[in-house]
Amino acid sequence: MTAAHLLLPLLLAASPSQLVHDAEAQQAPSLPEGCLAQVEQLTASPLFDARDPRLRGDALVVVLEAARRTMVFQGGKLAQADGGDGAPACWPVALGVDATGEHPHGPKRRRGDRKTPHGWYRTSDKPWSGFAPAVAIHYPNAADARAGLAAGLVSAEQASAIEAAVAADRKPSQKTRLGGEILFHGGGSPYDWTWGCVAFDDDDNDAFRSFLPADKRTDVLILP
Repeated sequence: MTAAHLLLPLLLAASPSQLVHDAEAQQAPSLPEGCLAQVEQLTASPLFDARDPRLRGDALVVVLEAARRTMVFQGGKLAQADGGDGAPACWPVALGVDATGEHPHGPKRRRGDRKTPHGWYRTSDKPWSGFAPAVAIHYPNAADARAGLAAGLVSAEQASAIEAAVAADRKPSQKTRLGGEILFHGGGSPYDWTWGCVAFDDDDNDAFRSFLPADKRTDVLILP
């Protein structure tokens, strides 16, 4: 009896859906460590709501601080170059260090804390930065403004102006005590070195930008 005859009863016993699932699993490319195939795999966080429609946008950027990974999702699935046949849109990144050379944990709260913001933000192009070309993260958001007001870091007028800018999809003031000028940029990713920005290797920075709209305006979710 041939191997094909031995395999036939097993194939007949398997359900069609199981066969399809197994075939897809065999065809799915393995992803680098820390990369996720779909947004449903994101770690549970108060900042993450699976019902949020932004999670299934055309170019959602997700930063996983703990994993030091930045990804771009399209329709809830990890994007791939060349229409799905190329490299996955997931790259290693470097984050901030404090004056002691350690990574400062927790979300950004004020200017000079060298932390990366946590939460939902919008982005825009910043081609003339010190690490050109860069993508600006529109920090602070409305939640940051309210927290800053409660902490006495910004006035009610400043908090209101930040919230109005966010509502109008404009970059808020970068000159308050909450800080600003948080970017996606190049410069290298092997170790943390920034003041709160998200740094790619230069080639990866170019690849990252290629997955974004022409004006680089999209949603970004930064998780601890």
